Amino acid sequence: MSGKRLDCGSGHETSDLSKDGRHKVVDIHCHLNVQGAQAYVQANVAVMPNPAGFSSPQSDAVMAKLFAQLSAKLNNIDLRIPEMDSLGIDIQAISPSPGQYYYFVEPDIGRSAARIVNDGISEAVGRHPDRLIGMGTVPLQNPNMAIAEMRRCVSELGMRGIEISTNVNGLELADSRFRPFFAAAEELGILIFIHPLGFTHGQRLSEHYLNNILGNPLESTIALSHLIFGGVLDQFSGLKICVAHGGGYLPGYWGRMDHAYRAREDCREHIKREPSSYLRQVWLDTLVFDKDQLDFLVRTHGPDKLCLGTDYPFDMAEPDPLGFHGHLDDSVKARILGLNALKLLGLPPSAMAD
Repeated sequence: MSGKRLDCGSGHETSDLSKDGRHKVVDIHCHLNVQGAQAYVQANVAVMPNPAGFSSPQSDAVMAKLFAQLSAKLNNIDLRIPEMDSLGIDIQAISPSPGQYYYFVEPDIGRSAARIVNDGISEAVGRHPDRLIGMGTVPLQNPNMAIAEMRRCVSELGMRGIEISTNVNGLELADSRFRPFFAAAEELGILIFIHPLGFTHGQRLSEHYLNNILGNPLESTIALSHLIFGGVLDQFSGLKICVAHGGGYLPGYWGRMDHAYRAREDCREHIKREPSSYLRQVWLDTLVFDKDQLDFLVRTHGPDKLCLGTDYPFDMAEPDPLGFHGHLDDSVKARILGLNALKLLGLPPSAMAD
């Protein structure tokens, strides 16, 4: 399969140190909504589904108020730069707002919508190339189109990552039809950032915003489990994947799947070793909100596989990213706050200096 691997020398001139001499702080989990894509899809689809699925009237009312308050930040890139400064964030790796996957539309419409999103993110990065890095989206409902758009993101737009959902219209990411996409991502050396959008079977999660609170990490748990047990991480061992929200619940309960692997032959069909070893091939963001939980991830998942993520600008974002990591050892903190993300995003060698 032909293609272009990420060139670490193109696009971004950066150092691993800030002006004040500290290591760069990189937020790998933050979003931008591209309004042109939303308008395009609405004009070409008779009925727009609720992308998050299950919700209550009370949560819908809160969300309407929230989006009215956040609209300027979510849709306008310039307004976030002062907030990045106040939060101590040097670089944001911006990805599409999860509601902009548009997997539910016809492939041709999905491809055009993805191009609008990606061009919009590229334009935003071009306004602040020293502060922003782009991650795009692809029409995964058609894997061939998705591969072509991913290649365009790399070769024409200089993007460093692709954000995908945890399923594609109910199909698991481990489905055989998506293997060429993962093969191409591995070949290109581009980051795949997995971010859920509610829980697909959330009939019991509509109240109290549980479809996000529980549903998002549960979706990631299921998707990551399929990638492991389905053999995707075995087949594509060089694939760079980062999972939002601390990877869901799997990093906190991996012993059960290891036991199943040892005890049951149906849990060994596509993998050659304990599932937890594949889990530790992926990176996780640190959006877990509790320092004890963060310490657990550092101890069990390892400080080299964790990256700061805030979920800016949503209400479920970490409000004090530097303070949340402040108790960690300096060398561990430097890796999690920026050095791991710089390496994962394929930034220039000068940015990886110890």
